[in-house]
Amino acid sequence: MELLDPKERIERGQVVGKAVVGRDLPPPASPVEAGWRDFIFAEIWSRPGLDIRTRYLVAIASAAASNGPVDVLDDYIRGALAGSDLSQIELREAALHLAVYTGWSRGIELDRAVTRVAEELALPPCPFAPIRIEPWNPAERIQQGIDEFDAVMGFPGPPPVTPYFEAGIDNFVFGEMWKRAGLDQRSRRWVTLVGVSESCATTPIKTHFYAAMASGNCEPDELQEFVLQYAVHAGWPKASVIQGAVMAMIKNFKAGLAWDA
Repeated sequence: MELLDPKERIERGQVVGKAVVGRDLPPPASPVEAGWRDFIFAEIWSRPGLDIRTRYLVAIASAAASNGPVDVLDDYIRGALAGSDLSQIELREAALHLAVYTGWSRGIELDRAVTRVAEELALPPCPFAPIRIEPWNPAERIQQGIDEFDAVMGFPGPPPVTPYFEAGIDNFVFGEMWKRAGLDQRSRRWVTLVGVSESCATTPIKTHFYAAMASGNCEPDELQEFVLQYAVHAGWPKASVIQGAVMAMIKNFKAGLAWDA
């Protein structure tokens, strides 16, 4: 049986890690730092199952959602910007999207990290589209949100019978945020999947993973790879719950069944 060379693993971790964070990796000073280089970078980020842009989105969203060290979040953002895998406006829109699915505190944390790194890289201020610039009819906007919910999720949106459904889901989340042009729908999916995974709420987890496939935004094998990338910051026990849900939704999807079949 062929044996793998640990030196090659270390070298791969150094190369991949430098590309991911946009700076040289210092020699590890502890087991966890060695694991970061030799496992996270050498064996997860080097896998072909997800494109690099998607890995950045999942890593950035889950790092912000876990409220971890700010330098880890800054490293991801620096690498994504330096490699042109994500633009500053895409990261700003991702922060708004994350705010909805994990809470505004986490969204602000990501947004401020983008500001720090942009200043570090001497990037100019990033113009952004207003949330809304033209006058609107509230009833029409709610209906637009219901229609967008149907388009995104694959089943009808909730009627505006409570303040949460009316002002939150129908009005802002699907009536405005999901329709914004600063971030494409596939990218929004990955941020959403991190958010619902963090919720540990069974129905949102299942419906969103199923909708990710039904919409054509994500392939089943990509969702399997997502679980591993998500586990880096969420931890293995939480990711194991998501793994079970992903397997169940893939089974239903491939069989032509509804998410709740």
